Amino acid sequence: QVQLVESGGGSVQTGGSLRLSCAASGLTFTSYAMGWFRQAPGKEREFVAVIRWNGARTNYRDSVQGRFTISRDNAKNTVYLQMNSLKPEDTAVYYCAAVPTYTSVLNPSQVDYWGQGTQVTVAS
Repeated sequence: QVQLVESGGGSVQTGGSLRLSCAASGLTFTSYAMGWFRQAPGKEREFVAVIRWNGARTNYRDSVQGRFTISRDNAKNTVYLQMNSLKPEDTAVYYCAAVPTYTSVLNPSQVDYWGQGTQVTVAS
């Protein structure tokens, strides 16, 4: 049974930092590109970042470029999202996702497996 378990969410002030982790089990981790999505109340789930299976390529949505960094540790079957200079508009539930093929922008329809989500709240 495939499981993606996120952790590291929480509440921070504007300008603060958080590091999200997503531990994967039950799948061949290196067979998947990994991504992060987020969903704010009343809004659609949106792409945040993606990383190729070997970490050689990454891409981000424009609004987080330069502030967020996605990385992965294939020895630990874990993907990370380091979030710096957080803004109130970053407030959302963040979801980890496993996709079979890397593309520079992910669509939810590409996702094979989802995590349960972790709440990130940025206070102004």
